[in-house]
Amino acid sequence: MTTPEDTGSAPKKPSAIITIAVVLALSAVAAGGGWFVGGMLAPQVEAAVQPAEAEAHGGEAEGEAHAVPKVVALDAITTNLAYPSENWIRLEVSLVFAEMADEAMAQTIHQDIIAYLRTVSLQQIEGARGFQHLKEDLTERAALRSQGKVASLMFRTFVIE
Repeated sequence: MTTPEDTGSAPKKPSAIITIAVVLALSAVAAGGGWFVGGMLAPQVEAAVQPAEAEAHGGEAEGEAHAVPKVVALDAITTNLAYPSENWIRLEVSLVFAEMADEAMAQTIHQDIIAYLRTVSLQQIEGARGFQHLKEDLTERAALRSQGKVASLMFRTFVIE
């Protein structure tokens, strides 16, 4: 009985041609799968884009006025925190109104934000989670104060000293 060790020959390695053929076959399967999935998703994307384009172009052609969200940049807010009182906060925010912007309402919200920030402690707004809670609180207060006219609140700057 002879074994490969006895004959001195090493086991055969797969040839380069077989390796290339396997890689090409797998590439063809991957390309075909991508084409198939893309074909399934493309009609859904087109269906979602067409109404938006028709609304945008149709409104311009007919001359109809659409309610476009308006962004109002509030004046910079600088105030001290509740605790520790030697820490100051400076932020600039913008309000996104769902309908036409109301400057008087924006100024009321500006004053409300200042009053709220004076009740906040540094520990409450520390870290990413604290910042997220602050943003949610300010957005909720703005929406309540405006009776739902403010859709969101955007931070432009946020500094604590």
